[in-house]
Amino acid sequence: MAVEHTRPTGSEPEYVSERFTATADQEGSRLDAAVAAWTGLSRSAAAQLCAEERVSFRGRPAPKSHRVGAAETYTVQVPVPEDPHRIAAQHVPDLRLVHVNPGYVVIDKPAGVAAHPSPGWKGPTVAGALAGAGITIATSGAPERQGIVHRLDVGTSGLMVVARDENAYTVLKRAFKERTVTKVYHTVVQGIPDPLKGTIDAPIGRHPGHEWRFAVLQDGRRSVTHYEVLEAFGRASLVEVHLETGRTHQIRVHFNALQHPCCGDLTYGADPALSAGLGLTRQWLHATRLGFTSPDTGEDVEYTSPYPADLAYAVETLREGGPQL
Repeated sequence: MAVEHTRPTGSEPEYVSERFTATADQEGSRLDAAVAAWTGLSRSAAAQLCAEERVSFRGRPAPKSHRVGAAETYTVQVPVPEDPHRIAAQHVPDLRLVHVNPGYVVIDKPAGVAAHPSPGWKGPTVAGALAGAGITIATSGAPERQGIVHRLDVGTSGLMVVARDENAYTVLKRAFKERTVTKVYHTVVQGIPDPLKGTIDAPIGRHPGHEWRFAVLQDGRRSVTHYEVLEAFGRASLVEVHLETGRTHQIRVHFNALQHPCCGDLTYGADPALSAGLGLTRQWLHATRLGFTSPDTGEDVEYTSPYPADLAYAVETLREGGPQL
């Protein structure tokens, strides 16, 4: 690929105009195949450039099925690659800084924000929001995950801690690995779990039929969730959850396996009508309490987060006997 400069991860796409001339061996090749060969992009990415009219021949956009001729010259708007070592600063007004000190920052993450950049995600990230707020973070970890010691799903709101220096990164990473961090979530699930207080000990692995989903599987990783019903409303219950392990989608998968999916969680079996009646556009799941030993002082610290407006509305609707379906 001819493009030599890069752009920060998570920034708006950029393109550079490049000219390529077809060789004799490419005579009769489809244009998307030729573009892939010229740029080093995948065939599907090259086809997407054609669909977006970013490939032209003699001044006019050319379709992916166009057959190239030897010595013909084409103009291609080549995408500028992302540099994982640079995170684009983003303005995320709903992300709240709960506590900031030289070693770490505790944030209250709104739904719709990913922990860090990842392939295919074009929305805001915690890393980008902190950069936008002028908060520097540790450089340890994979380039796109620097400072990130744990994650919340995009659709889950609540507390996260991010390391700001290398000592905090090491200490906090170890604390999460050794399970000495207190992680308390609240969720509203469909129905009333029986018993009202219990432990879900069921291994979780990647769903065999859906790469982006997870499921309880016999050969999955050990996953343990402790829960207690705080309020029962009949068609739904407010539940407090303590995680012993921290698998991806663990709470959502475990309650779906109990046939009490998180309200609003259409990915894991929630009733669309009940979700709509509660005004939910994402799973009712909130990281409400986070406690750990401070890397700076060695003292135990704990932070709490109130429900955001959408989750508070859903609970009030249930307390008032709603929704009327």
